Amino acid sequence: MVWYRIRGIIHISLLCGVVLLLHLTQAYIQTPTQTHTHTVEDIMTALVNKPKPITTECINHSSVLFHYVKSSHSEGTVQSQVDLWQNFHNKFTALREHDSLSLSSVYSELIYCSLQVIFPEYLQEKFVQSALSYIMCNGEGEYICQNSQCICQCADEFPQCNCPTTDLQIMENTLIGMAETWEASYSDFENSDEFKSFLKRLPATHFLPVSSVHLLWGSDWDLQNRYRLLQSSLEAQRLKIQRTARKLFGLSIRCHHNPNHQMPRERSVLQWLNRVQSFLYCNENGFWGAFLESQRMCVCHTGATLCQRPIPCVIGGNNSCAMCSLANISQCGSCNKGYKLYRGRCEPQNVDSERSEQFISFETDLDFQDLELKYLLQKMDSRLHIHTTFISNEVRLETFFDPRWRKRMSLTLKSNKNRMDYLHMIVGLSMKICQMRNSSVDPMFFVYVNPFSGSHSEGWSMPFGEHGYPRWEKVRLQNSQCFNWTLLLGNRWKTFFETVHIYLRSRTKVPTVLRNDTGQGPVDLSDPNKRQIYIKISDIQVFGYSLRFNADLLRSAVQQVNQSYTQGNQFYSSSSIMLLLLDIRERINRLAPPVAPGKPQLDLFSCMLKHRLKLNNSEMIRVNHALDMYNTEILKQSDHLTTKLC
Repeated sequence: MVWYRIRGIIHISLLCGVVLLLHLTQAYIQTPTQTHTHTVEDIMTALVNKPKPITTECINHSSVLFHYVKSSHSEGTVQSQVDLWQNFHNKFTALREHDSLSLSSVYSELIYCSLQVIFPEYLQEKFVQSALSYIMCNGEGEYICQNSQCICQCADEFPQCNCPTTDLQIMENTLIGMAETWEASYSDFENSDEFKSFLKRLPATHFLPVSSVHLLWGSDWDLQNRYRLLQSSLEAQRLKIQRTARKLFGLSIRCHHNPNHQMPRERSVLQWLNRVQSFLYCNENGFWGAFLESQRMCVCHTGATLCQRPIPCVIGGNNSCAMCSLANISQCGSCNKGYKLYRGRCEPQNVDSERSEQFISFETDLDFQDLELKYLLQKMDSRLHIHTTFISNEVRLETFFDPRWRKRMSLTLKSNKNRMDYLHMIVGLSMKICQMRNSSVDPMFFVYVNPFSGSHSEGWSMPFGEHGYPRWEKVRLQNSQCFNWTLLLGNRWKTFFETVHIYLRSRTKVPTVLRNDTGQGPVDLSDPNKRQIYIKISDIQVFGYSLRFNADLLRSAVQQVNQSYTQGNQFYSSSSIMLLLLDIRERINRLAPPVAPGKPQLDLFSCMLKHRLKLNNSEMIRVNHALDMYNTEILKQSDHLTTKLC
């Protein structure tokens, strides 16, 4: 390498000298004040007629140029010629002894040596400066050294002369290749026999949280040895990437743009544990995803949930499962002592079921399984009919009306007057709607439910099509202009109801002659323009069943808690009553409508206290607070937040 640099400098110096000779056609002078009368041709002719071989003197003159270039570039200073001659002369002579230095012809040797003789001292500095600019700046600027810093002062047409673009591109490509090698190391680890064997040995009969995966990860010695090899390999790669990145940023210090490079980060142990969970639960149907333990769900790369496998149940103490179900691994198959299995999950066996049934009979003969209930709803079985009272000042059944303006209808039970010993469940809703031929009306129904009576503001709106909630199903009857509109809630979305408010809002293409019509006049079926917008509701039916409800017995239990709380006593001294009310509250609020993820459910229990037990707001607050305190301080269970409805 040293020889190639020396020979390159010599050749470039020759070229620079010839260029300068062509420009200095005026004269060769010995002092700055003398005038030159000879031409370049005269000088060259004299040199050829009397050639001068390479001598020690010539070599010494050449060493000045070489050390001037080298010291100016590396140290930013011009050292004394006397101090540099001996060192360079020894190296130069050693190279010649090994035949490493040779010029292409006698003429080149002549030009090489004669340049040092021809140039006077006051021109040698300019010659060296021009050579430096040509060598270091590629002829695109002037090489200047100031304050131990040497840079190229770029010409206007070469603003990027200080930026080694080619070298930067090579290094950036090298870093990209190193990053790909880094990722390939992860893939090699995941495809290794040790990692695959570790995944196969993980239990699939229950859910594995990060803590359990960590214990199994640390106890697998073969996997740990392979993991240490991965770490050592990544450490060596990281050092290489750092060195290359430092060179890259060092070269780009005088460029107009900075390189964009980010050091790859090594995966932590926690990231590897999450990766293992993703392999277990988010690797289905040929799709991949990332597992979120906090939400027990997968985020698939496709955007859908196609990659998610059935996530097993959690096995542990308290309300965790003792064993997962063989039929459905995501549900509990058995529970720990003190807990009971209810719809695939374990609940505290705090209350005797028979005693709880004395207050509210949650389990009835009409509590069908899902498939059976869906079949009965489709057949509109009379066993699921609930007699309600239809109330509306704007719509009459079996009568055509103009639906262009909002219409309100209500179906109520008036349980506080007629059926005080029952709570009522709604599992479906059906309407029969008839339209005229070629009708342009598109009815839209919105349903609000009051769970235990009360004002309209104490009801909630059915979120059709949201969070898994069902939509209206529209089926046309044979040989008729009538349609059956059916809403099937089933066991999953069944809920308490006292009054159902139905709002009709229609989208229709109104003829031009009717656009200014208020629609408040009588129905005129003889007018062909109006006929096409009229509709008729023939029947509205609520499907569900009733639960026996002992209001007096439940009121006495609530009053015991309320009085103890008011007197400041240990309001959970009567443990059986507190457990009983907690069980009833949980089972009632479980039937609340769906809400968006992260939002609390509606508090239906407080509505029952207010409208069926006739408690005021202060009493409701005291009872709920007493139950919350008992649940968190005595049972050590997390508080379940709810949203106030009543």
